[in-house]
Amino acid sequence: MQSRAVARDRVTTAAESGFAIAARRLLPLLFVSYIVAFLDRVNVGFAKLQMASALGFSDAVYGFGAGIFFFGYFLFEVPSNLLLEKFGARRWIARIMFTWAIVSGAFAFVDRIPWGPLPALFGVAPLEFGFYALRFLLGIAEAGFFPGIILYLTYWFPAARRARTVALFMTAVAVANVIGAPVSGAIMQYANGLAGWDGWRWLFVLEAIPSIIAGIAIWFLLPDRPAQATWLTPEQRRAITAQLAQEDTAAHGVAVKSAHKAGHRAAHGATQALRSGRVWVLALVYLAGTFSLYGVSFWMPTIVQELGIGKTEYLQIGLLSMIPWGTAGIVMVWAGARSDRTGERRQHVAGSLFVAATGLVALVLVGAHVVPALIALCFVTAGVLSFLATFWSLPTAFLRQSAAAAGIAWINAVGNLGGHFGPDIIGRIRTATGSADYAFLFLAALAVAGALLTLYGTGVRERFITTQSA
Repeated sequence: MQSRAVARDRVTTAAESGFAIAARRLLPLLFVSYIVAFLDRVNVGFAKLQMASALGFSDAVYGFGAGIFFFGYFLFEVPSNLLLEKFGARRWIARIMFTWAIVSGAFAFVDRIPWGPLPALFGVAPLEFGFYALRFLLGIAEAGFFPGIILYLTYWFPAARRARTVALFMTAVAVANVIGAPVSGAIMQYANGLAGWDGWRWLFVLEAIPSIIAGIAIWFLLPDRPAQATWLTPEQRRAITAQLAQEDTAAHGVAVKSAHKAGHRAAHGATQALRSGRVWVLALVYLAGTFSLYGVSFWMPTIVQELGIGKTEYLQIGLLSMIPWGTAGIVMVWAGARSDRTGERRQHVAGSLFVAATGLVALVLVGAHVVPALIALCFVTAGVLSFLATFWSLPTAFLRQSAAAAGIAWINAVGNLGGHFGPDIIGRIRTATGSADYAFLFLAALAVAGALLTLYGTGVRERFITTQSA
């Protein structure tokens, strides 16, 4: 009896040390990768300060183009995540990063790429079509990256560690903006006119390079599963694999019995996930959060500029934009750690959305006063990033294996449609009224609806048996 207890303690110790090593090895690489991913996704917000006037884009054109990224993302999200499971994280994530780097850099030539008869076919001016097409292609290129990382983390960390781990990973959103805002502003301001190029062209080219470097690092350094991690001891690899398998068995009441039925189980699990009412509820909650996240992300430089900053003071705009994102990074780590410590998920998710809604309403009330507006933006960013940090502990608590690949991708795909509609609504309302106030109030109402849906619509427990023998 005593020997069994000693053996269990040894396995537990090996697993704990293995989790700590995995976090040190994997999270910095994934962290940097997501920084460059998010930077390439939202740097169009800074480019807009020059590009819109240079190419004659209205706020409505910019808002629609910024958001159409997520249509491509939506269409290819689930297939991309399933292919990640098939080909492995190392190959697929590296492929994603190389592809989006090429498309992102192509924005520097958005007005020079010949599209043939396509603009006329869609009834859109050539310049507008080029902008829309590249944003759509960028969404296709990046599809699967974020949910793929969330799925990848389930291969390495148990549920009890996941909110804190995701929170640390998700601080990349804040860091991308904290670093990217002044860097983007500096490129726009000081590279403008260099070699006859506008600053916004340099912005797209220079900020595509880190994605290529990160993709190379992923290819050579990222193991697909604990079993391939040469920097873990054999005992640590076995202990991590055993603990995660035990968690799967406990959660779903069944263990994997036969490998030859894996294909059937994968299809069965994916179908169950996409038919689940809970998956759809969580997708709607995520939709409510992403409306605010991307609505503010894509328009942050413009919002800050309109607080009275000079139209060509791009570095100052970038430095002021750091404040809300820096605050958000600190708050989201605290929220994720607190959620893990207390074991409570839904109230943390809902509370974060309520904080974001408060900031959006305050943004309308304070007007163009710099300090109060920046405080309101701090509430918005802290709310949406804390929401992201804690939200993913909900679906990963009941989705596993192929159900996780399909379910997580579907939640992210449906939810990220808010990334289209958020900036698009702001652009259309600004064009129609000259102000974004009604758009902010609408986003606040959606955040409140998402919070209430989290509290009252996600409490029914479901059990997905993805490994059941047929």
